[in-house]
Amino acid sequence: MTLRAQEDVDAESNLPVIGLTGSIGSGKSTVATMFAEAGCIVCDSDALGRAAYGDPSIRNEIVKWWGESIRGMNGEIDRARVATIIFPGADASLAARAICDRQRRRLESLIHPWIHAKRQEQFKRPPRGTKALVIDAPLLIESNMQGACDSIVFVDAPPAVRLARVRLQRGWPDEELTRREKSQMPLDLKRQFAHHIVINDADLGSLRAQVARILSLILSNL
Repeated sequence: MTLRAQEDVDAESNLPVIGLTGSIGSGKSTVATMFAEAGCIVCDSDALGRAAYGDPSIRNEIVKWWGESIRGMNGEIDRARVATIIFPGADASLAARAICDRQRRRLESLIHPWIHAKRQEQFKRPPRGTKALVIDAPLLIESNMQGACDSIVFVDAPPAVRLARVRLQRGWPDEELTRREKSQMPLDLKRQFAHHIVINDADLGSLRAQVARILSLILSNL
């Protein structure tokens, strides 16, 4: 088990910290739910990222950057409009991609510290019987959070399965998956950081067995 940076989680906790990441549409949230059902505390970074937009200081800063047009009809930040700024189109030029990358990094530098603070609050003094703390973060590696983890679990699925999921669950056209993935670290490189890989091909029985086995392995190394 790797030696994590204690300052990244509650120093009072000796529980293992599991970093959970995966490819887009892999069904990582399903795996996170299974870890929670097995007795882990799961911090959902995506949910916190969405909540961050509601913080007045973050909302006001984003409006300062990109103007009032970034708000939706309800006055809140329209995340779909944000996506058009930080994710380049499939046929975008290198210059346009570089601009999107800069805007995305600026947004992450604003939101990630907020998420980190909320995560620390959630992990502080976990209830008796908690088996592990799970950082569920699609950008775990891109955000350089692997140092906060004792073990990294990567959730993967066949491309056709992932494409079908994002069509059905998120309403994305096919090119949107490609567009988003191009803004992230290549999947082959992400897999190299993983201590364990879960294959989620829609067989829930197999998926649950994989999660149970991995959690048992992690706990046995304490």
